[in-house]
Amino acid sequence: MTHRGTAWRLGDHIDTDVIIPARYLVTADPTVLAAHCFEDLDPTLASRIQPGDVIVAGENFGQGSSREHAPIAIKGLGVACVIARSYARIFFRNAFNIGLPLLECRDLPDVTDTGDVLVVDTETGRIVNETKGTTHQAAPLPEFMRRLVAAGGIIEYVRQQVASGQLRREGAGGRGPAGGA
Repeated sequence: MTHRGTAWRLGDHIDTDVIIPARYLVTADPTVLAAHCFEDLDPTLASRIQPGDVIVAGENFGQGSSREHAPIAIKGLGVACVIARSYARIFFRNAFNIGLPLLECRDLPDVTDTGDVLVVDTETGRIVNETKGTTHQAAPLPEFMRRLVAAGGIIEYVRQQVASGQLRREGAGGRGPAGGA
């Protein structure tokens, strides 16, 4: 899937409390969380990010809490994807669980400025910075992760698998793939 949007460049080690301050963790409503996303970093940032925009960050994006609120807040903003040099493992998994695509690209954070227009193909990992006229290669998303994102997250993915008969509900004839053990 290809996305075109404005880049918002953040730094290294953006932790989950910076993404969504703990004082707002009384809800999991994406709209409410999105309104406060990055508030302690820049109180106006959430209001300036538009649906389809791209967050570009450095090392260890999403370190900190294991709660899913941080990727939910980013997805609530309508961010098309996050591209970072590296991610905290639990944030990485939580993001895909809620259908937020993440790409890892080593060089993009060094050469991207806030306001650059990026075209990102999450299937191939190809990133074009239209503003700078440069092309970068991120690791493409594995097929299973692309299916999670396309479904909108793991819950919708499982619902689709059950509805299609690819996965049976427990108590409805067994576990696992139809016809499996």
